[in-house]
Amino acid sequence: MNPVRVLVVDDQALFRRVMSAVVDETEGFLLVGCAASGEESIVAVRALRPDLILMDVNLPDFDGMEATRRLRQDTTAAVVLLSTYDEDDWDGQAQECGALAYVAKSAFGPDRLTEVWAMTAD
Repeated sequence: MNPVRVLVVDDQALFRRVMSAVVDETEGFLLVGCAASGEESIVAVRALRPDLILMDVNLPDFDGMEATRRLRQDTTAAVVLLSTYDEDDWDGQAQECGALAYVAKSAFGPDRLTEVWAMTAD
């Protein structure tokens, strides 16, 4: 079975490294690239064709929700929004912009990555 191709989008290098490490450590997932802004995410998705995009909510130029809206027009990749906000406050907003789910960065790890990817089968 082919690994799930993942793009990490976050404007903070530390969080890009952390999310990338989680992807690298999770069996069945392959990091294909990183981006640091909403605009970079659009370019990266077109070039890298990921299956899953881990998208920070707060990005320079336009936020992760707007990037998700724009990406929904060009890709079938699943988008998971991440930020420091409580999950109960954001899950509905994530779905409104076309994201698969919202995950608080503090809760993100291999189990959660696998869990949100399993949602694509529903």
